[in-house]
Amino acid sequence: MSATPHEATRGPRPKPVLMIPLRRCGTHALRLRLNFNPDFYAPYPLHIVDFMPTVPLYGNLEDDRAYFRLVSDVVGLQAVSMVKWPGIIFDPVKIFEVIRYEPRSVHRIVWELLLRAGEQRHARVVMDKSLDSVHYADELMRLFPDMLFLNVVRDPRAQIASMNKAIIHDFDTLLNAQTWLEAYRAADAVIKQYPQRTLTIRYEDFLADEEGVLRKVCGFFSIEFLPEMLDVSHSQEAQQISRMSALWSSNCFAPIMANIDKYKKALSMDEIATIEVMTGEYMQYYGYEGMTDTTAAFDMALFDEARDRSKQARTEAWRELEHTNFRDFALRCHRAEYLASVRWRMQQAGTARAAQSDAAPAKLDTLSKAFEITD
Repeated sequence: MSATPHEATRGPRPKPVLMIPLRRCGTHALRLRLNFNPDFYAPYPLHIVDFMPTVPLYGNLEDDRAYFRLVSDVVGLQAVSMVKWPGIIFDPVKIFEVIRYEPRSVHRIVWELLLRAGEQRHARVVMDKSLDSVHYADELMRLFPDMLFLNVVRDPRAQIASMNKAIIHDFDTLLNAQTWLEAYRAADAVIKQYPQRTLTIRYEDFLADEEGVLRKVCGFFSIEFLPEMLDVSHSQEAQQISRMSALWSSNCFAPIMANIDKYKKALSMDEIATIEVMTGEYMQYYGYEGMTDTTAAFDMALFDEARDRSKQARTEAWRELEHTNFRDFALRCHRAEYLASVRWRMQQAGTARAAQSDAAPAKLDTLSKAFEITD
């Protein structure tokens, strides 16, 4: 990625890495351990997938006003993240000026923030743990042809059992199995299209041989394995996030091998059968042995019923979170309210823009010096 005339000449930027394909597979454990190497940096993810439904409302991104507004709103999304990126504050004016002459995309904005955060730490490799961005892999590769992918897979029964209890997912096995399947299909397409740029590891192998898997990942990233990666209890961020949310409570401890079969107590046999029917092809591919012989079809009525159950369970989960961990509740609400407010604003802007459909894309002046606001 070449430097622009609006920024001082700099050396090569960090190599971009995207972790895929779906949350609740031990990826925080990997991220926190890899972060012990100063050549590597992976901040808490933005999860831009939550912002994507609003992006079309910005209209033509060749319009500088639309693109600057998008830059400003993505910077705002980073600012309301539950876990802050230490020691860095982004100026949307500067971000816009640096990338305005490059191909325009919400992903280009996100990665400018990530790369800058990595450069501040002198990292050679920067990884985004926004696993759901697997669905945008082709666009990301057009923007960053040197991108690598770390594909972290997990037994779908264990992963879906974990998803069922997470407020970031649905509260129903059928719905989460469908989400799992869509994510792994997207990852499969990445593997087939970019085989040399993708490394696949199984979470279960990480539990069984933490050092071996970390060495393999470090080799893929061309960074050094450090023995301190094996003791995550010394990670300040691990200690911090383990206290912030029940979703991350185990991240300051060594992985527990016994958790591999924990799903057998969390799921009914009918739920296990549902998962195995829907994900059987990938279970076999990744070496997970089935427990049932059931074959079944799922009609749309079952999905409608599942969505109703999940909606009710989600309302109850939010209520429970408010009482059990108010900080977690408030921070998640703050982010959700920010996303909703941006969407409402852009819907209003879209209505006004529709009345001026013939207007040419606006162009903002190029700033030759720092932008200043005076009283």
